[in-house]
Amino acid sequence: MAKEQFSQYSFLLDRTARRVKQYAQQKFKLEAFDITVDQWLVLRQLADGEQLSQTELAQRVSKDHPTLTRILDILEKKQLLLRQQHPSDRRSFQLMLTTEGEEKVRHLRPKIAEIRQQAWKNLTEQDFDEFKRILTTIYDNLNQENV
Repeated sequence: MAKEQFSQYSFLLDRTARRVKQYAQQKFKLEAFDITVDQWLVLRQLADGEQLSQTELAQRVSKDHPTLTRILDILEKKQLLLRQQHPSDRRSFQLMLTTEGEEKVRHLRPKIAEIRQQAWKNLTEQDFDEFKRILTTIYDNLNQENV
């Protein structure tokens, strides 16, 4: 495949990812969710009930430490999450949702699912399967590089 085609596909992937996030952020604002898309990613990850360190959470939401720290500060100020001293590592914290944070996730989860449906409409089950396969392959290719 020619470099020009790779460039074109990369552009389409980047453009689509930006548009999905932009669309979601517009809807979050319009619906007055009082959180950003990035804050939602953190809340949703913590809602699984697993107690995570900041490092683990940063990896799961693909954020660098300074960015994640800012997000956590905001969520803590909104009383949606707690930082607790890690029992075996005094240098790190475990993160967990507050009762308000859990309620926020319960309240927003179906609304956010509706927002995401807009991007997926008009796609078949076969489209989803192929899309998942392609994205997984791209992710795995880059994961093997250990950058």
